[in-house]
Amino acid sequence: MRFRELAIAVAALGLVAPASAGAAESFEEEVLAVINYARTKPQAFAHTLRQADTEYATWAGAEPGALAEAVDFLMRQPSLPPLRWDDRLGSSARSLADAQGVTGEVGHRGPAGDTFPQRLQRVGFYAGLSAEGISYGQMSAEDVVRQLVVDAGVANRGHRRDIFGGAYSVAGVGCGAHARYGAMCVIQFAGAIVAR
Repeated sequence: MRFRELAIAVAALGLVAPASAGAAESFEEEVLAVINYARTKPQAFAHTLRQADTEYATWAGAEPGALAEAVDFLMRQPSLPPLRWDDRLGSSARSLADAQGVTGEVGHRGPAGDTFPQRLQRVGFYAGLSAEGISYGQMSAEDVVRQLVVDAGVANRGHRRDIFGGAYSVAGVGCGAHARYGAMCVIQFAGAIVAR
């Protein structure tokens, strides 16, 4: 079974809530559905990574063994609850994707110099725990999540840690075109949400 089919099945099981009624089946929702599939069924996700070993060796090739290490991690990873969609996080993530996509810049600082915490504050979101992951150059929701789970070239595997962060309960995703890499996807995670 391919990731797209799995993402649709996960969405059908209610593991991801739609961002809004008019945005059903959006790319961003599909990314969150694949993340939730990986979180709730890490061993099955490991199996699909193992099957795709040769197909995805090119982008994991920057760090020999990264793909095998990711599979090993997933085989030991306990199942986690799915993340719920949060419109404010989605809006914050989209703001970076929209601004950065046009310029072709990369990183967590926006073209105007804004930081991740500043983007969260702009949308009125306050949390005791939050993180932001960014994928560049991936054209499918499955590849976005694969890239971040394998996390080749990232010494601390921070993107993988965020996807499997047990303290996170909500997420938002913003994706779009990128002048340098063709596409980008920003995923923001949060837990310990503060009411204001």
